[in-house]
Amino acid sequence: MNENKPEDQSITQRLRAIVIGGARSPHDRAIFHRLALIAFFAWVGLGADGLSSSCYGPQEAFLTLGNHIHLGIFVALGTAITIFVISAGYSQVIDVFPSGGGGYLVASKLLSPHLGMVSGSALIIDYVLTITVSVACGADAIFSFLPPHLLAYKVPFAVAGVLFLTLLNLRGVKESVLPLVPIFLVFFFTHVFTIIYAIASHWGGMSGVATDTLKDIGGARAELGLFGMIILILRAYSMGAGTYTGIEAVSNGLPILREPRVQTAKRTMRYMATSLAFVAVGLMIAYLLYHVSLQPGKTLNAVLFDNLTASWGYAPSRAFALVTLISEAAILFVAAQTGFLGGPRVIANMAQDRWLPTRLAMLSDRLVTENGILLMGIASAVIMIFTRGSVAILVILYSINVFITFVLSQLGMVLHWWRRRQKEAKWRKNILINGSGFALAAFILVSVSTIKFYEGGWITLLITGAVICLAILVKRHYNHTTRLLGRLDDLVMKAEAFPATVTVPRAERDAKIDAQFDPKAKTAVFFVNGFNGLGLHTLYNAIRLFGQVFKNFVFIQIGAIDAGNFKGNEEVDHLKEHVRNEVNRYIELMRRDGYYAEGHTSVAIDVVDEIAKIAPEILRRFPGAIFFGGQLVFERDSLWTRLLHNHIVFATQRRLYHQGIPLVILPIKVT
Repeated sequence: MNENKPEDQSITQRLRAIVIGGARSPHDRAIFHRLALIAFFAWVGLGADGLSSSCYGPQEAFLTLGNHIHLGIFVALGTAITIFVISAGYSQVIDVFPSGGGGYLVASKLLSPHLGMVSGSALIIDYVLTITVSVACGADAIFSFLPPHLLAYKVPFAVAGVLFLTLLNLRGVKESVLPLVPIFLVFFFTHVFTIIYAIASHWGGMSGVATDTLKDIGGARAELGLFGMIILILRAYSMGAGTYTGIEAVSNGLPILREPRVQTAKRTMRYMATSLAFVAVGLMIAYLLYHVSLQPGKTLNAVLFDNLTASWGYAPSRAFALVTLISEAAILFVAAQTGFLGGPRVIANMAQDRWLPTRLAMLSDRLVTENGILLMGIASAVIMIFTRGSVAILVILYSINVFITFVLSQLGMVLHWWRRRQKEAKWRKNILINGSGFALAAFILVSVSTIKFYEGGWITLLITGAVICLAILVKRHYNHTTRLLGRLDDLVMKAEAFPATVTVPRAERDAKIDAQFDPKAKTAVFFVNGFNGLGLHTLYNAIRLFGQVFKNFVFIQIGAIDAGNFKGNEEVDHLKEHVRNEVNRYIELMRRDGYYAEGHTSVAIDVVDEIAKIAPEILRRFPGAIFFGGQLVFERDSLWTRLLHNHIVFATQRRLYHQGIPLVILPIKVT
């Protein structure tokens, strides 16, 4: 929340403001309302992933059937049932976790923190692949209209697409969604028209479809046997698993939805489930009605549009097919938004719980989790380059991980309702819904992992395993640091229990201190982060080094607004109150011993920026002030410890030096 005048800003700051936008104030009481998404925009931002999967999910399922295309009726029926069952399961999650409950939080709260970490790690990789596969598919669709000699530029174009979406998301959630609405609507209405037209134009021959389906069942049974036919249907159903990957995003994205969030989320879920089921199932039926088969260089959808418009005449046929296919290419870029909206949220939640570096939960001055967005964008660009944007490879890597999350979250909900069976009247119904979701998700997970494992799916599981190992190492370090700090925190109890030097009544004591107050006397100013061992050690070390030099003590604490507490005005108000209470404990501690003490508190996105504004004001009030800060010193300092700890005090020191204000850093060694 940098409020510098334009002439005071550096070239970098001005350029950032032009590209990403100016800073937003978290103190604006209306900011949450303005930034939050209504159900329609949430449907666009969070639902595009699922809807765009109709560009490849139904195709994968349909092609798996081979010559027995009429068995696609059963696959389409299973797909629709699965969409509504999983959506209903996540609607239950929304009820139980009204402030946001994606697969990570559900598994963490209802199963165990470690299973939650596994779910979150899987989900992060899935969101990265959502971005990569969506942009790669979109690039394929666009370059299919261009001359062949331009194919060499497809990968650079796809990487540029990822970087553009990264930049768009750095500007803010709503800014990243609004430009995509027209693309989404064109895709949705052209595909709805295609499905309705296909069914309407074949309405009179539906009895023939039923007859052909019965014949295909008989032929498949004769060729494969009953068991073989069932396996074929189940395999096709599993291969279309990419269709369901966007459903989890709504429950995970609750914090960015407009109040009342639960109702907005459920409305968004209904929009998503209904549109996804209609388009995915409708396209499979349309493939069947037009006897669509794969042609070199074309998707099944492209063949369908050609067949459907063949009788319209050349110009109308080409125009409709072109608009529809371009909308497909474009919505795949829109679908990448789900990864950018959901991925940083999961990363921030895991960082809050210290499975990932805590700096990943920090917000930028645009009130977005900038580090998480950058991490998602960079990871996606790297995978895009490594796979050369090959959709064939990416689709194999895709869709496994999300079912790990589905399984764990639905299992957690089943256990939740079982534990509450004495208190919840509808527990049987709720268990049936989440139990059905668990059974379907578990079946798809086993099927897809088995089918895709040797084709390259093992790479996804290997990468996910690496993220899990990294999370364990990060958590182990933070737990170790917490134990070390616990030794310092023993000083808190000793400080508050130690008898006061001045034993007169508090009102009389404070009146005497205020009467003797001299702002020109030597003043010690401490930057603290809570009433804890680190702050007290810094305070007592300064007193030990400088003796009785200081007559005044000033304590400054800036509460950091991050993804964990930026959920509403109430959360920000609670943070302000907490910060004030912590500083008041320092003030009371020093006043007990007869010293003048006061505190300055604030909450901000950027702690260093806020300190840079407050420090000159303190110096004007106390000309003889010396600023102090404490810094933990580990026995073994390394790149690892520097990555996991933000070292704000060093950044503050550099910033204050530029303002001509010295800051003394007192090291506090922990072993």
